[in-house]
Amino acid sequence: MATAAPRRFCRCACFCSQNLYVARYRLHLRFRDEQQLRRDYGPLLRSRGCVSSKDFQQLLEELEQEVGRRRRLGQESAARRALIASSYHPARPDIYRSLQDEALAPEFVAAAEYSASPGAGLGGLLQRLETVSEEKRIYRVPVFSVEFCQALLEELEHFEQSDMPKGRPNTMNNYGVLMHELGLDEPLVTPLRERFLQPLLALLYPECGGGQLDSHRAFVVKYALGQDLELGCHYDNAELTLNVALGKAFTGGALYFGGLFQAPAALTEPLEVDHVVGQGILHRGGQLHGARPLGTGERWNLVVWLRASAVRNRLCPMCCQKPDLVDDEGFGDGFTREEPAMVDVCALT
Repeated sequence: MATAAPRRFCRCACFCSQNLYVARYRLHLRFRDEQQLRRDYGPLLRSRGCVSSKDFQQLLEELEQEVGRRRRLGQESAARRALIASSYHPARPDIYRSLQDEALAPEFVAAAEYSASPGAGLGGLLQRLETVSEEKRIYRVPVFSVEFCQALLEELEHFEQSDMPKGRPNTMNNYGVLMHELGLDEPLVTPLRERFLQPLLALLYPECGGGQLDSHRAFVVKYALGQDLELGCHYDNAELTLNVALGKAFTGGALYFGGLFQAPAALTEPLEVDHVVGQGILHRGGQLHGARPLGTGERWNLVVWLRASAVRNRLCPMCCQKPDLVDDEGFGDGFTREEPAMVDVCALT
């Protein structure tokens, strides 16, 4: 009997040179060396406040440090994950058991079951979701029960207060948790993607690989006074994105959406969307978006970047070129070198 060999996932080499975010200038930059940086961004940087030689030198040092961090990321993340697996004692061990329907909102389970049923169609699915924007194809659906959100937050805060090493959730957020490092990818995020999200997204976004999702990157972001307060405009390194509000009590922090990043005037008249605990926002990864400043309290969100190698293997969404593949840990950035090889398990026994 033939079975698929485990796939080796990769990242694109552009990860270490493209889309380097500098929060104080609100810019995503390409960076190879000082000469290229001055040539490509000199006037724009000056217009954003990078005026003195000291300003530029500080920027240069930050970019060099970020490039170094990205190059070490896979190895350091694997080391953190191994240490956490061997030494961390969870507050809520039940969170680490395989995802149960009881953790999910009944509406979400029903929408997924409908989507997987014979004869299911987009029209029928849309009756089971909230359409936030028909034009932008942004949808909202309850995902987790309030009780599960509270339990997950309890575990996340326990981990935050522990002495375990913690990686940045992504290149723009400084506070939060990487789900694969905490050991929550396999029991929680993978079944969420495979059993529930894929049937929905196959109907909602077939041209974006919604029915061909084979990897993800999941992380929790935290916004609080004295920490991250807002998130600059960007698009995701994903074909599709799920963003679920977990809590806690807060004001402000609404998401805002523009058009697709390739479109001119993509941020004209952005759409604002408030968070509702337990509910998830579904959107295309290429949709420009950000988060307004937090007013009070703390906001925690689970973000899942959903990836389809069949789509991204043709064009890297970050450099908009054929990906230059580099082997990576885990799911990498969702690229694969080739279709999975078939192994004849009968010949091995």
